[in-house]
Amino acid sequence: MLNLSAMQLDAIREIGNVGAGNSATALSQLINKKIDMDVPSVSVVPLADVPELVGGPDTMVAGIFLRVYGKAPGSVLFLMPKESAFYLVEHLLGEPKNSDGELDEMDQSALMEIGNILAGAYLNALSYYTKLTLLPSIPAMAVDMAGAILNVVIVQLGQMGDHALVIETQFLSEDDGINGHFFLIPDSGSLQTILNAVGVK
Repeated sequence: MLNLSAMQLDAIREIGNVGAGNSATALSQLINKKIDMDVPSVSVVPLADVPELVGGPDTMVAGIFLRVYGKAPGSVLFLMPKESAFYLVEHLLGEPKNSDGELDEMDQSALMEIGNILAGAYLNALSYYTKLTLLPSIPAMAVDMAGAILNVVIVQLGQMGDHALVIETQFLSEDDGINGHFFLIPDSGSLQTILNAVGVK
């Protein structure tokens, strides 16, 4: 399990702040609405506890997952309530959606593109800050219970242990239509690479 000093946690929080700020700006431009974000929280948690951060394992969410490649590989996970996913699709495609229905192929494609743009904005900020090249994979997406989505992610990260450093940011739109959580989960060893790159021992 990771043990980080106060200075290391502050450095990671600042990196998360810059990345999340870029992502919030990108999201705001996409849907032409003001997006607020809270100051990122940094913690080392069992991955199995992540569903509690978004309302519990039975909460229906839309999850967008990307792998990050480069000198500090990791994963990006964007989780939002199902209602927020429908809200985003409505504003992107200009078509009313019934949140009791299903997301069709075009809706899911639009949401994956949002995930791609948010992750790209986040990683660009992280790359600028650390001078490390970081590239996102093609996103994968699912609408399911938060616990089920996390189980898939845990399988993906299984070889890296069951604890992870999580940089969590919450996005809120001005009309409360969007409420999403953004997680950056560095692979084992990547955290030290990032800390070395910003000069924090």
